[in-house]
Amino acid sequence: MRLFYNIAGVLAVILGILGIFLPLLPTTPFLLLASACFARGSERLHRWLLSHRVFGAYLRNFEEGRGIPLKAKVVATALLWLSLLGAMRRVDHLGLQALLLATGIGVSTYMWRYLPTLRLPRQEKPPHEA
Repeated sequence: MRLFYNIAGVLAVILGILGIFLPLLPTTPFLLLASACFARGSERLHRWLLSHRVFGAYLRNFEEGRGIPLKAKVVATALLWLSLLGAMRRVDHLGLQALLLATGIGVSTYMWRYLPTLRLPRQEKPPHEA
């Protein structure tokens, strides 16, 4: 079973990385899936993913229940809706448009209603020299 989780985790990481470049393929859900799979399949791979310089902090904060930063929520929501609206313009089938709309509403509702917003510490500005 551990092999299955590790293979699924690797595939999820690959899909998550592709999601950075492909507009309708999400990154975060695949990385969360990879983290969950690695947690069950390989402590070493799970540690690697949580310590990754780009994805690690977001995944650790999410897994520890602290949520994601406000900026990430705003960017994710904007990109989600730009992608969905672009796809809806290209699809002529009303049922598929409704499915895309429902997906956007569901993801946005979860993100803004249930996913905590991580409060980042304010960075002090250096005092002005006279």
